[in-house]
Amino acid sequence: MNSKISPEPETRLDTKSQSLTKTLIEAIVNGEIGSGSKISEPELAKQYQVSRGPLREAIMRLMGLGLVERIPHVGARVISLNVDKLFELYTVREALEGMAARLAASNMADSEIEYLEQLLERHLGHIEEVDGASYFHQYGDFDFHYLVIKGSKNEQLISLLCDELYHLLRMYRYQSPQSESRSVIALNEHKQILFAIRNRDGELAELLMRRHISASQKLITNSL
Repeated sequence: MNSKISPEPETRLDTKSQSLTKTLIEAIVNGEIGSGSKISEPELAKQYQVSRGPLREAIMRLMGLGLVERIPHVGARVISLNVDKLFELYTVREALEGMAARLAASNMADSEIEYLEQLLERHLGHIEEVDGASYFHQYGDFDFHYLVIKGSKNEQLISLLCDELYHLLRMYRYQSPQSESRSVIALNEHKQILFAIRNRDGELAELLMRRHISASQKLITNSL
């Protein structure tokens, strides 16, 4: 007799929804589903071969991440990239990531700092081997900013920057034109921030991170 217990329907629904959410996040971030485009449940259900239940759950999660908005009398749409939203987002990002860098200088373990040094060496090789603009497409454990935020050890900052705002920031970074020269400059700025963190200079780390993000914001603004 088979003693294995089948997952409850709610569990299966949630698993499908989580998987679909990840797929839709990447499609929106990389522009496969264009900014400002209307979300059609029948079309997406057919495209991804899912039922409407998991799809609606996924759309709700996307709304929570700021990637989709519901407009009265129109319905759900992917957010449109614009200068006003970018300015608001990067103003918050500059302040919070500056704070994260300052905390990381005090709280990151030596092993985490060593990993960041190795990561930036890998990033240099990536820039040299491929189109440098793709340097801005790094995410998760390959994203310098993500790891600095994690290194702050502040759960509120991590929740805000690595969960709630993270993919919206990725969307702007991914879909805004970037030059290869800017990727080299950005890498050098990352090295300077890491130097301050390694030397446990929180004040300098915060200053450099804020300058770095401000420069990125101006560049993206000019490209929109």
